Amino acid sequence: MPSNEHRPTERVLDILELLSTNANGMTLSELSRALDAPKSSIMPLVHTMTARKFIYMQKESSKYFIGVVAYSVGASYASHQNALQFIQSEMKMITSTINETCQLGIQNRNQILYIAKEDSTEPLRLISYVGKQLPLYCSALGRAILAEKTDEEVRQLYPNGLISFTEHTITDWSMLFEELERTRIRRYALEKEETAPMVNCVGVSLKNKGISSAALSVSVPTFRFSDTKLEEIVHMLMDAKCRIEAYFNNNDADLVS
Repeated sequence: MPSNEHRPTERVLDILELLSTNANGMTLSELSRALDAPKSSIMPLVHTMTARKFIYMQKESSKYFIGVVAYSVGASYASHQNALQFIQSEMKMITSTINETCQLGIQNRNQILYIAKEDSTEPLRLISYVGKQLPLYCSALGRAILAEKTDEEVRQLYPNGLISFTEHTITDWSMLFEELERTRIRRYALEKEETAPMVNCVGVSLKNKGISSAALSVSVPTFRFSDTKLEEIVHMLMDAKCRIEAYFNNNDADLVS
């Protein structure tokens, strides 16, 4: 996608995003390939970020990982976000009621970024983590946000087309647009085994000042998913959506500022 951002700054942020979503770390060569940039251009950035402890290098593997200062910055964000705390209290209530995993995500370019999660106590449940990113088009969280956009706006987010994660992933534009229209009509997004086998998700967007840039979802293994369970989840998500959006309006709060 075209960008109006300052290129060196953009590269620094890209490095942080890559390392935050690669738990096994990345070498300089791997970063270079992922960024489609020569090692000579990113090496000074990596050295500076290492010196400032935003990242660190494991000597045995020559791989880079997220550093303590980056963690500190993220923790500072969480500790000062009353809106996030309010949403997490809603997520706890959902999970305690239906005992399924609840997740909060925000749009990050053409991805959904998971920023909060409440786990089910069930032994078999979705395995995900805060910091994970998935394309908007194949997740319930992302589709809840995409449903607020025009078809052309959605296309512009994926100039190289749609890729498959499982055999059930929608990769045809017409099918995706039909699913987004169904999402608009029923007011919630549905994803069935499109990002991971045997996992289904239901999601609703969270609007602030008329703009949807965040979403809330519940994930359920296929063997526990039913019409009754779906109805219960939708009811819980819709109630939480009303309370969260009211909180945004009444407190002039913003989750993604």
